[in-house]
Amino acid sequence: MNRLEADLLAQIRRRGDGVGGRVLVACSGGGDSVALLVLLWSLRKSLGLDLAVLHADHGLRPESPADAEAVRGLCRALDLDLAEASLGVQAHAAERGIGLEMAARELRWGWFRQEAEREGACAVATGHTLDDHTETVFLRLARGGGLGCLHPLAPRQGLRWSPLAELRRAELRAYLTAHRVPWQEDATNAEPFTPRNRWRPLLEEIRREAPELDRHLVETHRQAEEAEQLAQALVAGWEGTRWSVTEEAVALRREPWSERDLRWTLDTAFRKLGWQREAALLRGLAPWLAERVNRGRKRASWGHFCLNPEPNGEYVHLRQDPPPSRG
Repeated sequence: MNRLEADLLAQIRRRGDGVGGRVLVACSGGGDSVALLVLLWSLRKSLGLDLAVLHADHGLRPESPADAEAVRGLCRALDLDLAEASLGVQAHAAERGIGLEMAARELRWGWFRQEAEREGACAVATGHTLDDHTETVFLRLARGGGLGCLHPLAPRQGLRWSPLAELRRAELRAYLTAHRVPWQEDATNAEPFTPRNRWRPLLEEIRREAPELDRHLVETHRQAEEAEQLAQALVAGWEGTRWSVTEEAVALRREPWSERDLRWTLDTAFRKLGWQREAALLRGLAPWLAERVNRGRKRASWGHFCLNPEPNGEYVHLRQDPPPSRG
């Protein structure tokens, strides 16, 4: 077992990814997924894995037949079963009125789930890397995702298992080169037709200045996630004493509230109610609400929100009125 294999085994065990038995490996023929397959094959006895391979042909690139043949050759060399599917991505995109990337993901994961159910598999392993995590973070930040942007890529989300979530693409390619394992390069990854592809060269420039960007970023995200969990636990402990929710309102006890405490409380309460809870909305609503809950008993409104004090003054109720109809 070489260093990268030992590192990956230690990461999987430390995280407690919860895999064992039948695992399907999604392999496109690209560097990340080929490295995933070879690494899991090398660790299969240590992890108690029974592997099989899935390859989806999206029918979008002239190189697709070569990709499929490369995956077949690798499966023959590793003596692994292979299931293949040809997906009508363009037709699905046109029918649903969505982009090709989303259409490919929908069809691919629909097929993955069918195969996992048929095979009795506990997980479908994918080649998501630490580089993918960094790209996703910057994409979300650019869209204004707030603190939710700072969640690290979860190695296990339902059926999807991403065991390479702590490894860099460059490490994987060095591993394949050292073991003389070929892979297929997808030229479309360098074409700027998706936001992710446009971010990649920008991030490479940043990495030249900050080579440890990806690892520092994910460590920051782990700390942010822990801080968020602590705040949510504190707010949850206040439920029933300082705040509560009904079917259509948030009830707040009339006592001193800081803007920060109100923002966290509203975020939790709005999630329960299914209300919008964008960071900018809560940052505007919280100071307005804190001022009125702390000092007054008058009815007031802010945007589509209405504040109604109870007669005894113990609680005030925040309701979200529907926007006025236009017509």
